[in-house]
Amino acid sequence: MSQITHNLMQVKQRLELAAEASKREPEEIELLAVSKTFPARDVEEAMHAGQTAFGENYVQEAVEKITLLAKLRPWLVWHFIGPLQSNKTKEVAEHFDWVHSIDRLKIAERLSAQRSEFPDLADLQVCVQVNVSEEDSKSGVSMSEAEDLCNAIAKLPKLTLRGLMAIPASTLDASSQHQAFAAVRECFNQIKAKHLNDIGYEFFDTLSMGMSADLESAIAEGSTMVRVGTAIFGKRDKITL
Repeated sequence: MSQITHNLMQVKQRLELAAEASKREPEEIELLAVSKTFPARDVEEAMHAGQTAFGENYVQEAVEKITLLAKLRPWLVWHFIGPLQSNKTKEVAEHFDWVHSIDRLKIAERLSAQRSEFPDLADLQVCVQVNVSEEDSKSGVSMSEAEDLCNAIAKLPKLTLRGLMAIPASTLDASSQHQAFAAVRECFNQIKAKHLNDIGYEFFDTLSMGMSADLESAIAEGSTMVRVGTAIFGKRDKITL
């Protein structure tokens, strides 16, 4: 058994135990393998171990990797989870299935227009990133701005609004992690309840929260998608495609 296969099994066990502890079904929580900085061969190895959803942070690296793995495209779902600049939106619109990190309307509008240039592609699935810890170094809208941005995105063609994404400060202790994730969950629930029957909110079902170090706290507070890199692929090093 390869190291990546072994690690995937360990992470899935953590996910299942966390779900059980929170009285949730493991099927409610999707595992997103964050493959940034890791070579295409590691993605392929993880796929053969049963993993199909992969997250990338850097556009150029990701597009090269997606191209290298073109033969596997029917089985893979690619999520862009990093900060996104305006000059990179077209590549993301063309190559990705999901974007988790929308933090301003301009980015959403560009993705919408550019996705429309590829009529054979399904709608781009998108999440609004909230800056729950209010860190200057992090992307994301404030909690108070999240609803307005969601409402604007819900009206855009070729985008499907799926939910919220958050990355709490890495310095938080376990109790503070729970509080941060709970705050995002409450924001999500308020938006969902208010717009439950609105056009554009039909698939608002995703809380993208939790990484290698804090996935248990995130799952306890309602995460539906955890983004795990190090615990699957190991310590990050220089990328070799």
